[in-house]
Amino acid sequence: MALRINDLVPDFKAETDQGAISFHDWIGQGWAILFSHPKDFTPVCTTEFGAVAQLAAEWEKRGTKVIGVSVDGVEAHQKWKGDIETFAGAKAGFPIIADEKLDVSKAFDMLPAEAYLPDGRTANDTATVRSVFIIGPDKKLKLSMTYPMSVGRNFAEVLRALDALQLTYNVPLATPANWTEGQDVIVALSLNDDQAREKYGSIDVKLPYLRTTKAPK
Repeated sequence: MALRINDLVPDFKAETDQGAISFHDWIGQGWAILFSHPKDFTPVCTTEFGAVAQLAAEWEKRGTKVIGVSVDGVEAHQKWKGDIETFAGAKAGFPIIADEKLDVSKAFDMLPAEAYLPDGRTANDTATVRSVFIIGPDKKLKLSMTYPMSVGRNFAEVLRALDALQLTYNVPLATPANWTEGQDVIVALSLNDDQAREKYGSIDVKLPYLRTTKAPK
């Protein structure tokens, strides 16, 4: 069954280029982003890992750990990081899981159960391993995105989505289309107008079911 929003994400043990991890323990009490790739030393993925490396200060500011998954081994990951850092001009300080047996890719429903790695494989053999998973402090999936191999991921959008998720986590708020940090947010329908004003101060009633307010600090 596909992994759905608010499902508890799979726990697993795995080797990374920075040593062994137990996933839930590695997440700890904060937010985490798992981003996956079909093969090391591929062009689009190199630019994406580079983008993640360049955003190290942004992940830290948001209390969010990032971890990559690629279906090659630890030694390949370590060598590939040299290319990533050369391209990005930034240190790739995050770990990369060595998912050679496809255990993680299958647990997160990125590959069918019968998938395997043939000899002389190319990235096409694991093409669907092109996903982003944002995981909350409760170890539950909060958002996922899957891209085709020809389209590089927009990590500015990942950051924007992370900001929205953190702002609305366990509070009666939502964000409108194209929302960015600092813009007004939507009051959830679980609050009536009086309750909304008591909780958030002034509200702007645009429609009976669409009310906005200033984003909490």
